[in-house]
Formats: sequence, C-alpha cells, structure tokens
Amino acid sequence: MHNSGNDTTKYTGFVYKKTIGNYFVKADGRSIPCSISTKLRRILLYPIADPNSIRPHVVGVKDIDVIDPVAVGDRVYFIDAQDGSGMIVEVLPRQNKFVRRSAVPMPGAHPFEQVIVTNLDQVVAVMSAAQPAPKWNLLDRYLASAESLDLSALICITKIDLVQADEDLMAEIENYRSIGYPVILTSATTGAGLDELKTVLANRISVFCGKSGVGKTTLLNALQPGLGLRVNAVNTLTGKGKHTTSNLEMVPLDSGGSVVDTPGMREFGLWEVEDPDLAQFFPEMRPLVGRCKFGLDCNHDIEPGCAIRNAVTAGKISERRYQSFLRMKD
Repeated sequence: MHNSGNDTTKYTGFVYKKTIGNYFVKADGRSIPCSISTKLRRILLYPIADPNSIRPHVVGVKDIDVIDPVAVGDRVYFIDAQDGSGMIVEVLPRQNKFVRRSAVPMPGAHPFEQVIVTNLDQVVAVMSAAQPAPKWNLLDRYLASAESLDLSALICITKIDLVQADEDLMAEIENYRSIGYPVILTSATTGAGLDELKTVLANRISVFCGKSGVGKTTLLNALQPGLGLRVNAVNTLTGKGKHTTSNLEMVPLDSGGSVVDTPGMREFGLWEVEDPDLAQFFPEMRPLVGRCKFGLDCNHDIEPGCAIRNAVTAGKISERRYQSFLRMKD
C-alpha cells in the first residue's frame, strides 16, 4: 500500500486482464475491476525554460500518442472507488514492453504504438509445421521486434506430427538454431516437445504470438487442461480487427508463471525501427554492421562492398533471411 499526501489511499496492483474500457487489477489476492483516470490519457505540456526562473505552469495538454496508456502486465497505483471497483491513477515504470505499430485506417494517417504486454520475460513465436504452412517472413518480424525491444524469444513449431522428414523445414529450423534461437518442436497429438515447452514456460511471463490456425489453443490445452479454452474465451470477444490488444488476459500456469496470447495478428509492424537500424535486429547480421565499404551508410542492398551481402554470397547468412530483411525494409 502506498499513501499519498491528500488522504486518498493509493494501492498497488498489476493489470492481468483488460476488455474494452475495463481493466482488472490483482491486489492482495483480489481482482478489482478498474477504470482509468482521464489524466492518464493526456500529457501535460510545461514551458521549456530554466526551471528556476518561472513557476511551473501547464501551457497545453496533448493527447497521449498511444492507443491505450494501460497494458496487461502493468504495475499500477489505483484508488478505491468505494463500490467494489477502483480507478487506475498511475502506471509504474515498465521493465520492458512488447509493442507493434497500430493498423492505419487510411493512407496518410498516423500510426500509434500499440503496447501488447509489459513486464514480460519472453516472446514465444508460434508457427505450424503444416496446415497452414509456416510463414517464415512473419516469424522474422516477430523475432526482429523482440530484438528491437531487447526481449528474449523462442520459436515453437506446432503440428510436427503432420510432416515426415521435411528437409526444407528442418533446414530452416537448423538455421534459426545456428543463429542462437531456441526452437521447440511440438505436437499436441503425440505429446512431442510438451515437457520441454512446460519447462521453459515455468515461472516466466510469456507472450504467445502467431497467426490464427497455427494451433495455439490446442497446444495450450495440451500443456494444461482448459488453458487454451480459457485463453480463447477472451479472444472470441476480440475478433480479428485492428484492436487485437483490446481484450487480453494473463492466464496463470499451474507450474508458476503465466501466458498471454495475442489473438492471431495477421500483420505485425515494427514500431520505431528506422531502416538503418534493422540489420541490428538480425543477430547474424549485427556483427557486420559498420563493416561495409560505405560503413553505416550502407543499405545492404545493391551497394558494392557490402559485408552483409558478401556473407550471404559466402553462405554464412541465409538467402531467405536476407530476402526477409529486405522485405521488412520496404
């Protein structure tokens, strides 16, 4: 508990679930439905001057440049509304956040930062081995996003029972492993890989991302009975529009830790990643940044003396990952 000076007691809790306009905060073993203070939606603008020369006064108010200032995973201060509910008045500093660019409703419109989950331990990128076929370029987007946010990521391949000795699939998997990403091959049907996955999820906060149809619900149900169904109950409220972050829940695991599922994001735009920075978020390219003939000015596309393109030609960087990198720059 945290007391403020004006006799309004502020309590500490964390946001474990949200639906449109409602936030659910866990505090002292209770779940408190909360609204949010209008102050959280605005940034107060102060004049830029020597702070000693003028008394601080607000010169303007600007709407905050995010879709929603409160995310699942946030630690918050809230006040008791005396009717069983509360009001969130402050979001405490975040250790990290998993974000994406919002969908843009029309050409020329301004994208916003969509914060999906905060204060997490790892990103679990889920791809199916078949039905649907793996979308490696989308996986590269998830991984580059995690790298840009300094989050650790692992790759989970589902439905491995549907493929028999698929050389192309195994070559891609070996490539990701050689880069340094852990890859777990799972099947909810045969139980393959489930123990390994349980171990890496235990006592950690994990966010699952992957397209609809890759078998996340079935996988979660196989990990813990009813888990996928519970996650799905939240997702069905959402549909598949641009507000995929409106309804989310952090679901606890029996083994400790919890998972948050992001309802089938078909698009995944990286937020605040400039073109020249992109190679930094491909671990196999990172050591070569700055070593091109044109140094940091190299676009790693058609320039002569590009260290990254030379590494692709020499077979040290996968041609497919390189093409994925170029597509992301466009």
